[in-house]
Amino acid sequence: MKKILIVEDDSIIISILVFLLKKEGYEVFIAKDGDEGIIKIGEIKPDLIITDILMPYKSGLDLLAFSRRDYPSLPIIVISSLGKEDFTVIEAFKMGVKDFIAKPFNPIELVAIVGKYL
Repeated sequence: MKKILIVEDDSIIISILVFLLKKEGYEVFIAKDGDEGIIKIGEIKPDLIITDILMPYKSGLDLLAFSRRDYPSLPIIVISSLGKEDFTVIEAFKMGVKDFIAKPFNPIELVAIVGKYL
C-alpha cells in the first residue's frame, strides 16, 4: 500500500484529503505543520507528499528543502490558496515540486494527479 504524507494546517482540508485518499486505497499520514512534516518524512518514508506552503513553524518551502536534500526523488505536490504565478509557488517548482493544486480543489483532479505520481 502506497503511503502519502499530508502536511497541512487546515483541519477541514485534512479531513477531505484523508477521505479521498483512503477511499482510493492509500495509507495516509498527517502532519499539521512543517516541523512535524519533516519528522514524519524520516519516520514513515512516504511514497508521496502533499503539502501546503503557508504553515506555522516551518513552511512548505522549508519542508521541500529538507526533503530534496535527503530524499531527492520523493514526489511532492503543493496544494495552496496561493496562485500558480505567486513567487512562492514558482520557487517551489524551482525546488522540484512535481505539481500544484489550487485551493479550493477539484477532488477528481486531486486523485488523478496523485495517481499520476504513484
